[in-house]
Amino acid sequence: MIYVLLCAYNEERALSVMLPQIRAAYGPAAHAVVVNDGSRDGTELVLRGFAGPGLTVLTHTVNQGLGMAIRTGLLYLAGRVAESDIIVTMDADDTHPVELIGRLTARCADADVVIASRYRPGGGQRGVVLLRNVLSRAARVVLSLRFHVPGVRDYTSGFRAYCGAILRRLVERYGDKMVTERDFVVQMELLLKLARIGARFAEEPLLLRYDRKEGASKMKVWRTVKRYLWFVFLRREHVLRNDHETNSDRP
Repeated sequence: MIYVLLCAYNEERALSVMLPQIRAAYGPAAHAVVVNDGSRDGTELVLRGFAGPGLTVLTHTVNQGLGMAIRTGLLYLAGRVAESDIIVTMDADDTHPVELIGRLTARCADADVVIASRYRPGGGQRGVVLLRNVLSRAARVVLSLRFHVPGVRDYTSGFRAYCGAILRRLVERYGDKMVTERDFVVQMELLLKLARIGARFAEEPLLLRYDRKEGASKMKVWRTVKRYLWFVFLRREHVLRNDHETNSDRP
């Protein structure tokens, strides 16, 4: 089974496009799990319209941020997936192409985590403003020099496929502290914790379609840059140093 985790905050239009695409492409082999993270638009109504056996909706009554939405979704799935199942996380704003899910899941035969990467041949970004594009590439260089996770070029991409076995191992190690970051830095946190438990990584090229996104980005660029710098040079050691505390504190 393929579980597609979508964390949504005010994504009524994008979900009305993506959910039918997922069903059409993968049929009963795919189950969508949507975390409605305190949306104030028509997201809830759209999800009601797609209610059925192929969709699970988890609701935050107030917006808690991307990190906490991913935490809710992954903890929910960790208690339900088989080791042979695959969990795909992707943005719910229609910038990640649904057709790439198949290539990501196929690579899970020889990797624990497969990342859709903008920095592999054939990948790239379309519709991204120059400043954000420059900052994204600079972040890639800094993160790769600082951490150098084998097999990884795109350290911040949230479009990933996780095999069920590695997700269960991650939760066994960290429990509900698997995710502690509330914003976009969650992708870096998860990557480092997965590397810590010995996950094998692979990548597939991603053409990020930012030209398909409606409305302003929810990412505050300079705030996110500062959060990444804080994590890279201060928070990272705290997160990984406390493995033994995480296990003892786990309920």
